[in-house]
Amino acid sequence: MSDMFDMSEADAANRLMRLAKEIAKHNRLYHTQDAPEISDADYDALVRENNALEAQFPHLIRADSPNKLVGAAPAGHLTKITHAKPMLSLDNAFADEDVVDFVGRVRRFLNLADDAEVVLTAEPKIDGLSCSLRYEGGTLVMAATRGDGQVGEDVTANVRTIADIPQQIAGNIPDVFEVRGEVYMSKSDFDAINARAEAEGTKLFANPRNAAAGSLRQKDAKITAARPLRFLAHGWGEATSLPGETQFDVIKTIESWGLPVDPRFVRLNATSQVLAHYRSIEALRADLPFDIDGVVYKVDRLDWQARLGFVAKAPRWAIAHKFPAERAETTLESIDIQVGRTGKLTPVGRLKPVTVGGVVVSNVTLHNRDEIARLGVRPGDRVVVQRAGDVIPQIVETLTRDAERDAWAFPDHCPECGSEAVAEEGEVDVRCTGGLICPAQRVERLKHFVSRAALDIEGLGERTIVEFFGLGWLHSPADIFRLRQRRAEIVGREGWQDKSVDNLLAAIETKRAPDPARLVFALGIRHVGAVTAKDLLKAFGTVERVREVATGDGAMEELTQVDGVGPVVAEALVEFFHEAHNQEVWNDLLSEVTPPAFVANVRESVVSGKTVVFTGSLETMSRDEAKAQAESLGAKTAGSVSAKTDLLVAGPGAGSKLKKAQELGIEVIDEAAWAQIVANAG
Repeated sequence: MSDMFDMSEADAANRLMRLAKEIAKHNRLYHTQDAPEISDADYDALVRENNALEAQFPHLIRADSPNKLVGAAPAGHLTKITHAKPMLSLDNAFADEDVVDFVGRVRRFLNLADDAEVVLTAEPKIDGLSCSLRYEGGTLVMAATRGDGQVGEDVTANVRTIADIPQQIAGNIPDVFEVRGEVYMSKSDFDAINARAEAEGTKLFANPRNAAAGSLRQKDAKITAARPLRFLAHGWGEATSLPGETQFDVIKTIESWGLPVDPRFVRLNATSQVLAHYRSIEALRADLPFDIDGVVYKVDRLDWQARLGFVAKAPRWAIAHKFPAERAETTLESIDIQVGRTGKLTPVGRLKPVTVGGVVVSNVTLHNRDEIARLGVRPGDRVVVQRAGDVIPQIVETLTRDAERDAWAFPDHCPECGSEAVAEEGEVDVRCTGGLICPAQRVERLKHFVSRAALDIEGLGERTIVEFFGLGWLHSPADIFRLRQRRAEIVGREGWQDKSVDNLLAAIETKRAPDPARLVFALGIRHVGAVTAKDLLKAFGTVERVREVATGDGAMEELTQVDGVGPVVAEALVEFFHEAHNQEVWNDLLSEVTPPAFVANVRESVVSGKTVVFTGSLETMSRDEAKAQAESLGAKTAGSVSAKTDLLVAGPGAGSKLKKAQELGIEVIDEAAWAQIVANAG
């Protein structure tokens, strides 16, 4: 992963875009279609590369980052249920050092001493299907899959057939309590099901997780009842009260209600104990009755969990320590070039399919021409492929690089439109110079516009975009909203009947007042990810105001005042809105949609809408926690003091920022006064 730190910002932004698309694809295959193409380790490695890039380039973080999204949208055949509390995913650790860093981050966020004890719980990370069980008055009233974390599928009837899950729980039960855990199929039951399927000549399941997911999400509960599904509890969602003050106590109480909990669930007092437990679980892995891919650690104290809160899709108080990478040898059969929406030419290696740890790998990314040169790789070479670890399925070694064959020549023209392909000065990426005359770039931009993290138009997937583009119906985003004029032409095409066309057009109509931050992100402006788009809307309120600032005098100065927006992003915004074609696309789009003003989900407070700067040594909280508090109160945070600063919170040791605030007449308060503002917020 060391090469990552030599990336330019442009290189990183484009790599993040490719990762986002690939991860979204695998989310759909895994969560919605129960038909994954890669292993969990492959997926984790994709996410890990993404995380490392985001840590190096935080201003490039995208909305469709794995750190923003959970799972995938529910399938269409089951009723959708909105979770009362989101079902989030977990960040991953891949080495002992990552676990040590996790504990260190907890201490720093909570402003604890370096040697303060942080008690953790630990349990095997089972490879099943996440499920939430809602009990009201002790009676099971609803069960739902995780879905995309916000919306899942109603599987109540199917869950009632699982023997592990009680229909009624007794004891000191809260009025409402959602038990969360994993539905799974044991290895022995999986083998028996596949043996029967093979004997009957029917389709085999790929693995126990797929078997469990497919069984739980059946339309007919009788089919589910015939499948040997099991359940293990590991957490909770909405609860009117909690039967304990620690993670350990609440889980043990859930177990006392009759819900199964893994017997290897323990509470540990030291990082050394945590790592020793990980080793013991890893040694038992092959002998466990179900598949696991790591160990989950959680901060035990619930009051600390509440303070730590969440970042994007994951809690700060939990992490999954995953098992290590595996390698295999195969042949690189060819190298193909894919053209992205920004024109980047990405080489993709096509492998002779190889099984690595039970998973078939047939494609690897080769990143860019410099990576190909570094590896010295050519079609026909024998290569070593790694399927987890520092980066996603990748070639880590070329075994026949000394064989006498010509080096593979990276193309100097776009394979899609024939335009010259060049690398800008200081950049490693080669890009097509054709711009929007290049059909690949236009199609990719349209795909991005309707993607889940952008406008998320249900029913308008990548295949449909390609089909409609090929028919000449889609040239720019605004054309999507004019598809209703082509209803008669769409009906009758393969896969399109009256109902499906009407459903698509209805889904498009629901996006005529799109979330403004999503709309800005959907434009595909280089370096402007979803987080940056939201930062811009927090600062400027409306999409039109963003354009006004980007095209006005002093644009660079005003844009870089926004927390999270640096010179690279600001320059990209200015360049985008100064291009005549982009202005035409933008005006055309706004003739079809009316995005509202941005409204943050915050508590009312005296600092709502104001800009707050923190300086000095905060004594009761970390700087990150303070900023998170400010944003939850509707305030904007900045790293420097300017005439636009409304409030400075100064701790001991405040220096130049305090002096500048005093010179500018900005209100200055101490940490205790800030705590009072937080306490008084609505």
